[in-house]
Amino acid sequence: MAKASQHVLDFERPLVDIEAQIQQIRLDSENSDLDLDVSQQVDELQHLVAKRRQEIYANLTPSQVIQVARHPQRPNTLNYIENLCDTWYELHGDRCGSDDAALVGGVGVMDGVPLLLMGHQKGQDTKERMARNFGMASPGGYRKALRLMRHGDRFHLPLLMFIDTSGAYAGLKAEEQGQGEAIAANLREMFALRVPIIGCVIGEGGSGGALGIGVVDHLMMFEHSIYTVASPEACAAILWRDAKRAAEAAQALQITARQLQALGLADEVIPEPAGGNHAFPKQAVASLKEAVLRRLEALQALGTEELLERRYEKFRRMGRLLETSSDVDP
Repeated sequence: MAKASQHVLDFERPLVDIEAQIQQIRLDSENSDLDLDVSQQVDELQHLVAKRRQEIYANLTPSQVIQVARHPQRPNTLNYIENLCDTWYELHGDRCGSDDAALVGGVGVMDGVPLLLMGHQKGQDTKERMARNFGMASPGGYRKALRLMRHGDRFHLPLLMFIDTSGAYAGLKAEEQGQGEAIAANLREMFALRVPIIGCVIGEGGSGGALGIGVVDHLMMFEHSIYTVASPEACAAILWRDAKRAAEAAQALQITARQLQALGLADEVIPEPAGGNHAFPKQAVASLKEAVLRRLEALQALGTEELLERRYEKFRRMGRLLETSSDVDP
């Protein structure tokens, strides 16, 4: 599991200053020849830190949520899988000559429930991120995902998807190898899988790269995660030819978990502790485990036909427009 990070986001700096003050008070007390009791002063400052952290994280702007979603120490797919599962066996390869490290998957057991789990893997440090292409999967990655999904369907294993990517790899080689076709095939095939599918956006869900494993019966999002058709930077560059207007684009795109739940695109928002999942990874795992087991029990109670019909209707409801009198020509 990822450790508490030393990476400080811009809006967290006031907290760092207070924590540094606490450390200095303790150090001065230890180095003093006098028997000073600084416990009350330290307690007051710690209470102030907790209060300020709660206030900050309760009022994040969309652009600040993006910073949290992309935090380098935010728990990733393998962090969750290894801590959720009692046993876990990773499966490799698309059986067409590729084993994309940007998308991982395998079989595991969580509280006695066998599952097939998969998700995007960005990596922990610079070397691993480069090896995993920063979680941007190639066509081979999506074909591996499809192979594993069919494996889960064949052996009646519910699927648990972890979505965390800025998008599918958009390089020339990926296009030559059929990136669009690979993602489209996954979208088509996932509608026909006869087992429950739960998805969770654990960080950043970007474009078709996220949708390639995102046709699910129940979509969860962590509170400080995002799901978007295009990154705010790309959106700003397309609309205004100025990537520096990304904060403005983030506000307009409606990409945060709470906004997407209000729009009916996200089914459930999993609260995060004040400070985000990167600061309290164990709490993040516990919250996700409770939510997954609860929802899985409800989905497994459905018959196959009802499960498929609900999945179809869920996506049919998306994208409908409400016309008002002002939208209609006289």
